[in-house]
Amino acid sequence: MPNHAFRTLVLSGLASLLLPVGVPADPPPVRRVLRISADPNNLPFTNQRYEGFENKIAELLAKAMDVDLQYSWRAQRRGFFRESFKEDECDLVLGVPSGFERAMTTSPYYRSTYVFVSLEERGLEIRSFDDPALRGLKIGVQLIGDDGVNTPPAHALAARGIVDNVAGFTVYGDYAKANPPARIVEAVANKEGDIAVVWGPLAGYFARRHRGLAIVPVEQAADSMDLPLAFEIAMGVRKGDEKLRDEIDAVLVRNRKEIGEILDGFGVPRLPSSGVNSRE
Repeated sequence: MPNHAFRTLVLSGLASLLLPVGVPADPPPVRRVLRISADPNNLPFTNQRYEGFENKIAELLAKAMDVDLQYSWRAQRRGFFRESFKEDECDLVLGVPSGFERAMTTSPYYRSTYVFVSLEERGLEIRSFDDPALRGLKIGVQLIGDDGVNTPPAHALAARGIVDNVAGFTVYGDYAKANPPARIVEAVANKEGDIAVVWGPLAGYFARRHRGLAIVPVEQAADSMDLPLAFEIAMGVRKGDEKLRDEIDAVLVRNRKEIGEILDGFGVPRLPSSGVNSRE
């Protein structure tokens, strides 16, 4: 081999050794995930098509926190919170009473109350459990569970001896149908009852889907010291997770206006804050 050809071969070999070796690109950073436990069939709050107002608020949270959402779907029956957190499949549950004992709660993001639902054409305008007209009306109230555990309105009516003209509607209902809690509002719309006492967010949403329904908030925030009728609503995280709670609190403060707009869009009746921050 001629000398110049040999030199060319050697130099080209050295050059190839000096060329930068391809370095694999750094893997993309792993996105943080916020895991939410929610009911897949519970409008106006949540459903599996992400149509509820709590779904929308969760999306707002995710954007503000720069995280991805991951849902675990569980019917909101007894044991919902215990099982969600025990199985370590959940970081957050939306829509819990402020100070709820089964979770660490954030600051509240709205306050609502029970309301009276009736046909506008009846002109009932009942605002209090002390209204004597209630004794002559067929009244629907919400019950919790098949064992008939009473909600605050059921207790308030019973304390006044208003029992025989009351019909109970379980908040769980027939899960084979869409949005089981809606049955109590539908009963009034279909003239199966005269009036119903319904949790405000549920009443406000479903009353819009029936013509001619009137919604009147219960005028008292509590029927007694032990029987509140209005509640501050917060979010619940696993007990001990102060870091996540505080992070969510900051988002709630910064996005108060946007959250209010979401609630307005779903017809959620709201009361001014009580001014008591009972987060745990």
